Amino acid sequence: MNLLITGTDTDAGKTVLTAALAAYWRKYCGDRRISILKIVQSGIGDGELYSQLFGVDIDVVAPLRFKAPIAPPLAASQEGKRVDLEVVWQHYEQLRTQSDMVLIEGVGGLGTPITYEATVADLAWDWHLPAVLVVPVKLGAVGQAVANVALAKQNRIHLKGIVLNCVQPVTETEIDNWTPVDLIQKLTGVPVLGIVPYLTNPKDLEELAQVASCLELERIFPNLLLARQPI
Repeated sequence: MNLLITGTDTDAGKTVLTAALAAYWRKYCGDRRISILKIVQSGIGDGELYSQLFGVDIDVVAPLRFKAPIAPPLAASQEGKRVDLEVVWQHYEQLRTQSDMVLIEGVGGLGTPITYEATVADLAWDWHLPAVLVVPVKLGAVGQAVANVALAKQNRIHLKGIVLNCVQPVTETEIDNWTPVDLIQKLTGVPVLGIVPYLTNPKDLEELAQVASCLELERIFPNLLLARQPI
């Protein structure tokens, strides 16, 4: 099984959702192996965070790392390099052979360039990756959700659903006004699988696992019996 965690843009909350799903799996599905693949890392961040959170319990691979926190092809060019997706594919294939689930964290949004020729959406189609779209709870979120779902459909990506993420402290009224679930579902035709609340400590594994347990996990991890008691 594999799943692409993508978003509407940078800082949408892909890392938080990826960590939450991994924390849940680690706690409740300890007899099954899960891995995390960061397609391309530009700047310091996700790969180091996952390793810090999960240690040796979960394989974390970020095969391509560039210093500048900008679009991968530009970051690579600054170092006289290029984004070699064949290298990423080889690591992905290896993780698939040794894991029951591979969580793949994307870069930016679906329209973000991975190379000078391809976007995240192109890669998702080429690699046949089902995806979950993370939409940050903020003004303008509905339009971003609609645009990214349209891009996913254009590229024939199987979107399992949308997860709303509170990137800042917000009230229930703000959530309802900025990311009305019924409107998003009606405009996109994609189910909203839940809301990730603002986390004061996003490194708390217990809290991350609890956050994931409140999502519609049956849609995210189909055909898998997920126990609700820790292993």
